[in-house]
Amino acid sequence: MGESRTRVVIAEDDVLLREGLSRLLTEAGFEVAGNYGTCTELVPEVARLRPDLVIVDIRMPPTHTTEGLDAARTIRQELPGTAILVLSAHAEVEQATELLRSGQRTGYLLKDRISDVDDFLATLDRIVKGGTVVDPALVQELLATRRVDNPLQALSPREREVLALMAEGLSNVGIANRLWVAEGTVEKHVRSILTKLGIAEMAESHRRVLAVLTFLDNH
Repeated sequence: MGESRTRVVIAEDDVLLREGLSRLLTEAGFEVAGNYGTCTELVPEVARLRPDLVIVDIRMPPTHTTEGLDAARTIRQELPGTAILVLSAHAEVEQATELLRSGQRTGYLLKDRISDVDDFLATLDRIVKGGTVVDPALVQELLATRRVDNPLQALSPREREVLALMAEGLSNVGIANRLWVAEGTVEKHVRSILTKLGIAEMAESHRRVLAVLTFLDNH
């Protein structure tokens, strides 16, 4: 990561996963500023340590319901510049999309995805740099429950496929590689998606995030 390492705080009640994440990130060049087994100290510690990224499990002690998600919401409200990645053992659509709609630098990932180390680290990089990343399993669940009366109906099947991959945080090059098409073809699809969704001209990265949020808002 060079001289300016990304500072990370981890909140995960599974001690093996928490320590494994700490070791993985340290070896990858991150600075792990703190790791916690409960959310009791998380919010004040994040305010004190000012990390670039917070990784938090949705379900934390004592009730294992929404403690982690509640802490993530508070951090987003009080320190909106902090990147947040929420982890979950299962796809929980409503809980995940509520936080993802709160702004950029946010991600939702199933814990199983951590086993692919390179992809996991690339996901963290995208989130820290301002992206919104949604786990592919959640994307597929959202597509399966797509409402009839939403603006995504204006998109072609291929455009919806491209938008779903955008929601996973993939760049145009990454989408092209996944779909086995030329990058120029993806660029045309992205332009068409942004036009059909009525997203005004602005910085390309921000337009992509708005498209992803539209995707989430209409499921």
